[in-house]
Amino acid sequence: MVFSESTRSSWSPIIQKNRSTFVYAARLKLEYYAAVALLRALGVAPRSCALLLTKVIAWLAYVFSRRLRKIAEKNLSMALPELEGLERRQIVRGVFLNLGRVLGEFSQLPKLHRENISQVVVYDGFENFAASVQRGKGTLFLTAHFGAWELCPYAHAIYGYPLKFVIRPIDNPQIDNLVNNYRTLSGNEIVEKKNSLKEILRALNNNKSVGILIDQNTTLNSGVFAKFFDIPACTTTSLATIALRTDATVVPGVLIWDAKLRKHRLHFEPPVELVQTGNLQADIAENTALFNQVLERLVRKYPEQWLWVHRRWKTRPPAEKELY
Repeated sequence: MVFSESTRSSWSPIIQKNRSTFVYAARLKLEYYAAVALLRALGVAPRSCALLLTKVIAWLAYVFSRRLRKIAEKNLSMALPELEGLERRQIVRGVFLNLGRVLGEFSQLPKLHRENISQVVVYDGFENFAASVQRGKGTLFLTAHFGAWELCPYAHAIYGYPLKFVIRPIDNPQIDNLVNNYRTLSGNEIVEKKNSLKEILRALNNNKSVGILIDQNTTLNSGVFAKFFDIPACTTTSLATIALRTDATVVPGVLIWDAKLRKHRLHFEPPVELVQTGNLQADIAENTALFNQVLERLVRKYPEQWLWVHRRWKTRPPAEKELY
């Protein structure tokens, strides 16, 4: 059969679309199998070996991920302009090493249980969480991509305090399922951001705990500008809105790597005293700013343990130029 040029032209977009779909599906499969292979290989290794291997991976990522290095350096130059170039580079290297630690600890999650968790994670400020439980209004964890953040809720659940935490799904659905299977092994429950409100309210009403990450850039229609390192940062209003509407206790909680202990400290700060003037929108903005201040204090103290490779100040107020 002979095709005319016009016939070939009419079929071309369809062929191109099918080819693109096939390539995309193949890429998702390859990513998934690579993730499975990496997690299983690290998972069968002893924890010390897994952490050593991911340290090497982190160094390689630091050397070859020029884009992420530049984002981190740009963020640090804006947030902490007083730092010298060498100090900034040391922090950036520490950030990559922390990401390696996140991967290493994540691969070891299935091995953790009540008898060995204290060898990896110890509490710091548990009384602040206990006071929230005693209050009986439910606990909202003000948390962030800090330290080995995947281990943070996992360890808390192993100690006997499972929680729900709100996430944005990973773009690759198969990797998303893989990661969520690990996350929920200790009894935690995943709540997808788009369907979260009803489940959050039910949990708080039953005096349960919910973790909400507030340190990522968001869009204008789902956040407000609240200063973070003295730079307006578009920040989710979900934590402040839910706290004000439910009277749940807001407890800052992050996992901190302690090099002296060679363990992670599951650190809870005293509950945040909410601003409540009766003007809901103003109170949401004020408390969101307050939450950013709490997080900023922690990041200033442990700068290498926060996710500086994220474009935190990407969304800008109207008429303000882009920063990246």
